Amino acid sequence: MTLTKSLTRLALATAGLLLIPLVAMQFTKEVNWTLSDFIVMGVLLFGAGLTYVLVARLGSNGSYRLGAGVAVAAGLLLVWGNLAVGFIGNEDNPANLLYGAVLLVAAVGALVARFRAPGMARAMFGAALTQVAVPLVAAAIWRPELNLGMLYVVALNTIFAGIWAVAGWLFRRAGRVDA
Repeated sequence: MTLTKSLTRLALATAGLLLIPLVAMQFTKEVNWTLSDFIVMGVLLFGAGLTYVLVARLGSNGSYRLGAGVAVAAGLLLVWGNLAVGFIGNEDNPANLLYGAVLLVAAVGALVARFRAPGMARAMFGAALTQVAVPLVAAAIWRPELNLGMLYVVALNTIFAGIWAVAGWLFRRAGRVDA
């Protein structure tokens, strides 16, 4: 499929997904998006899709493309979750800015690896470790109360670290197939 065709499909999929909250707003007051919400979500969805399209084209097998999809989904969910409700405390808690380090490790690692599968695997495993480190660093800096909320943060970060690790495993598998 050509890049133009992929981008057209991506734009249509983004618009289709944004129709969901738009329609929901007509039937319930529980969904109350502003224009800026639609713009931010549109940029996030289109940006994630564009990232997937460009990175997946660099792979020569299904494991690479699936790894790229899992990594992009992890990044999208990480940003979306932090913008919507925040992982640590609420969306206004400055500790949530530390999650940018996870995305930075994944992106810089991918660039350093030149998007080759073995290096991509290392970058995703690095992102998983960074994901685990974020709440530990946040706890060391801000010293929160130990309560059920902290357990929630640890559990959520463990799930996200697992998603990054799955992406790493898929890239490692892709590297073995290509070798």
